[in-house]
Amino acid sequence: MAMANLEMAPVQRDMLAIFRRKRLTAISVPVVIFAYLTYIFIAFDVAGLASRARMDNVGVLLSDFWSYKTHVTRDNRSGDVSVAIEGENKGTYPAGKLPDWVSQSEGQTLIDLGQGHRVVFQGLRADYTLPDYGVIGLALAGGKVQLTTPDGAVPDWINASDTRVTVKTAQGRLSFTRSRTEVFRYQAGWELFFFTLDSPFHGKSITSLAAMALWGDRVDPLRSNLGYMVSEFWTNKMWRHGDVVWALFETVLMAFLGTMGAAIVALPLAFLAARNFTSFGVVRQAMRRVFDFVRGVDGLIWTIILSRAFGPGPMTGALAILVTDTGSFGKMFSEALENVDERQIEGVGSTGANSLQRARFGVFPQIIPILLSQVLYYLESNTRSATVIGAIVGGGIGLLLTQAIITQKDWEEVSYYIVLIILMVMAMDSLSGWLRSKLIGKRG
Repeated sequence: MAMANLEMAPVQRDMLAIFRRKRLTAISVPVVIFAYLTYIFIAFDVAGLASRARMDNVGVLLSDFWSYKTHVTRDNRSGDVSVAIEGENKGTYPAGKLPDWVSQSEGQTLIDLGQGHRVVFQGLRADYTLPDYGVIGLALAGGKVQLTTPDGAVPDWINASDTRVTVKTAQGRLSFTRSRTEVFRYQAGWELFFFTLDSPFHGKSITSLAAMALWGDRVDPLRSNLGYMVSEFWTNKMWRHGDVVWALFETVLMAFLGTMGAAIVALPLAFLAARNFTSFGVVRQAMRRVFDFVRGVDGLIWTIILSRAFGPGPMTGALAILVTDTGSFGKMFSEALENVDERQIEGVGSTGANSLQRARFGVFPQIIPILLSQVLYYLESNTRSATVIGAIVGGGIGLLLTQAIITQKDWEEVSYYIVLIILMVMAMDSLSGWLRSKLIGKRG
């Protein structure tokens, strides 16, 4: 019995040591993770970032995605008043035509913002009437902007200085400076999406447009009303639908040319990198290092380098995708070649087939499903990448998206382009899945 206890003692010690290590690991791993998160919190100044966050600006940005704003602007020097959607010349109301919530009479401009909010331009004054608060008065005196409120206090939703006063409410915004007075009214929707203000079809209901297209008198004697409507929509100066469709085509074309070009270039080079097809180790290793190099450099870096060499344009973007994917395809194709069944190749060779025939009937039937699957997956992924690349090389929908973001005001166009990009990616995903099922027999 004593001997048994002595023999068990080392086993017990080993088990206790294992338990201690597991206990230490269970404690140390959470401690290390917590320490790492603490380092990130301090290094990236998360607290400072949170303190600088402007949630009111986030709300304005999100509202701009699904709404538009109309600018009612008075030039304080000349007294002229103009009304423009998004403040653009292309969206300016022509003389004598105003939205129904803006009216002018005897040198006075009345702006009804809804819910009892009203702004009146009179001379060089602007009075904003707020329900349950009173009238906010703004005027120029001695080259300075003077503000008057019902109780004399300045609430936090009014930003006031001697040169500018901004009033922000749920119904709109009023900005008063020495040079101009401007009122913004936000409304839901994407205004002028179909027809601009100067179009004869603007403001008409769907039923009216359908009646005009089917049996109404021709607006233009030289073409049908339906053709005229399509032309007005296609050439819309605000939303540029024709340019957008062409940009989407350029984006898909960049992805297609780059992906397919990379597959064509990588396939023959993959034979040089495959162990069972190239016996010279130097050649094989050199080709593999070439693949590592071109795929090791990010596609965006290749985009910048190639745009410097060849100039901007969609073809430069396609070349950047081609260079990057050549390395990826070369590695995958060479690995697929190394895993082919040699017995099938030998069987074809036993019939007296030459090298090309052995590759055609013995190798390609084995690797084609893998090649097609990978190429189609990369085509789908490169459709997204082409959007970012297009923003750099100046082509495709990426360029339009970047231009809209840079303006810092056309956020409804940004959301429009984002929706189109998502739909384009979804379409490419469905197309690649359908092609895989037809060409490879894979169900998805």
